[in-house]
Amino acid sequence: MQQACNLAGALAGLSAYWSPRVVGQVNDQFIKVAKGKGEVVWHDHADEDEMFMVIYGRLTIRLEHGEVTLGPGECYVVPRKTLHQPYAEEECGFMLIETVTTRHTGDRVTAQTVAIEAQL
Repeated sequence: MQQACNLAGALAGLSAYWSPRVVGQVNDQFIKVAKGKGEVVWHDHADEDEMFMVIYGRLTIRLEHGEVTLGPGECYVVPRKTLHQPYAEEECGFMLIETVTTRHTGDRVTAQTVAIEAQL
């Protein structure tokens, strides 16, 4: 039997911003937690949707034609092929649900990019 996952506890164990960690899996979807402050490079995911749910703080998802700002308990799904840039003025903690094949920053590889293997 699997153990329960405490999202706040999992977030407390993270020190690096924008470095997701896998905390569970449902079929072919990873459940991840991450902390954010500052911004990630603009990117998209050609074949996968990506869901963000804020646990604490505020997270803005910049999009080509606007932005979405989320507070605790709010979520947003970035559709596949949508150019986006997550941004947080102050530290925030959030959960991601994304297909196991989703690369952190899509086809854009930067110093911030975290390989899927390093997220496990």
